[in-house]
Amino acid sequence: MSTETVAVFETTQGTLVAEFYSDVAPATVENFKKLASEGFYDGTAFHRIVKGFMIQGGDPLSKTDNHPAVGTGGPGYKIKAEFNKKPHVRGVLSMARSSHPDSAGSQFFICLDAASFLDGQYTAFGKLIKGEDVLVKIGNTPTSMGGGGEKSKPNERQQINSIKIVDRASL
Repeated sequence: MSTETVAVFETTQGTLVAEFYSDVAPATVENFKKLASEGFYDGTAFHRIVKGFMIQGGDPLSKTDNHPAVGTGGPGYKIKAEFNKKPHVRGVLSMARSSHPDSAGSQFFICLDAASFLDGQYTAFGKLIKGEDVLVKIGNTPTSMGGGGEKSKPNERQQINSIKIVDRASL
């Protein structure tokens, strides 16, 4: 049995599968796997979609539609940044954070396109290996003004039904 695991995201638009960058972001990968294995992400949503840039999820407050503080939730702790040389290109998973480098917890984003201005400043911790069509569908969701004065709130809920950590060989 292989010891390499992947994340399988079941969403309302279909399935995404991501491999991990355990070599450059081991603590971030372990945190994500732990939260996924506990069901932390189940029933959350991609609550922020910025066209041509990224889709963001992982906020437990997004389990409730229209929670006024969505975008600010987390697991109740922060993890240390693991900045690395992996480029932020289409399909890369990276940790969302506030202006403080060590402020990430559970929120993550998936790049819709290259975002080299994030390289070395956000913790890239994985990359999609399946489901680019699903990523595009979610990324093309119409949006309206959300919190922070940004046109990034999906008009239609983009739910993450579950994220399972499975053996890559089982795919």
